[in-house]
Amino acid sequence: MIASVFKKSTPLNYALIVFLVLFFFFIYQIQDTSWMSSGILLLKKGFTFLVVLASIFLTSFIGKRNGLTKDSGYTAIFFLLFVLFFPSIFNNLNLLFANFFVLLALRRLISLQSMKASKEKIFDASLWIILASLFHFWSILFLILVFISIILLVSRDYTNWVLPFIALLAVGILFAFFTSIFDINTLQYLENASQTNFAIDYFKNTSENIAFSIYVSVALFFVFSMFISLSHRPSMTQTSYKKVVASFFIGAIVFVLSANKSSDFLALTIAPLAILATAHLEYSQTRFKQEIAFGLVLLCSLYSFVSQL
Repeated sequence: MIASVFKKSTPLNYALIVFLVLFFFFIYQIQDTSWMSSGILLLKKGFTFLVVLASIFLTSFIGKRNGLTKDSGYTAIFFLLFVLFFPSIFNNLNLLFANFFVLLALRRLISLQSMKASKEKIFDASLWIILASLFHFWSILFLILVFISIILLVSRDYTNWVLPFIALLAVGILFAFFTSIFDINTLQYLENASQTNFAIDYFKNTSENIAFSIYVSVALFFVFSMFISLSHRPSMTQTSYKKVVASFFIGAIVFVLSANKSSDFLALTIAPLAILATAHLEYSQTRFKQEIAFGLVLLCSLYSFVSQL
């Protein structure tokens, strides 16, 4: 019954999703009201909300535009539900920026399937990923996805292999220019940004530990569901699904490598997981299975959110 509300993509559904994002965002933010007394912080919170909203609808657009999902609101609502597992994401603007740029890159890489303007798409995707790395350094690993896309679709044209390095050089020159203007030590900045931490004892409390465990279980379920059903899906979409799965695992690697580790860094896995969850739900033949899958994710996300308030 609940899942059927988002079965079709309608203006009412989108309005509901916007309201839900605003509701949960506000509920989390009012735990500390000090930002309300600062105009700059108010603008920052408003901008953060807009970035979250833009990421949700961009993810939904990627799925529908490339035939990975049907014309439904599932991708958008799944994105929100997965964010609720780690509500501190609402306070991490740098990571949200990095995630948004990675999404822009993913959009270009998945659209490579059309084989039109492939060089432009590879360059654009590389550029977006490198820009994302300025907000979170280890986002640079998503360049792996660029090379995976080249291997899967356009490996015979050797110039495609050079384009990511040209994008890296272009951003590198601009970065060096700005650091020199603002008197920033480039080497020191890169050294600090590229630190790693493989420790797994970062959880602040039991609630975060439980939320992390549930999220990993849910993620593995949807990922393996895709592995099992991939050969039965339309051949035109199989390569795109492989890129989405690869994006999820790269996001997981970024989480493992990141220093000052927190659950926030799993934000880079949320968009691909929302697409995979939607694909699973729409692939299910019975409404009962759809309701069970959606209901379990809904209950788990709400529990995780409330327990971390």
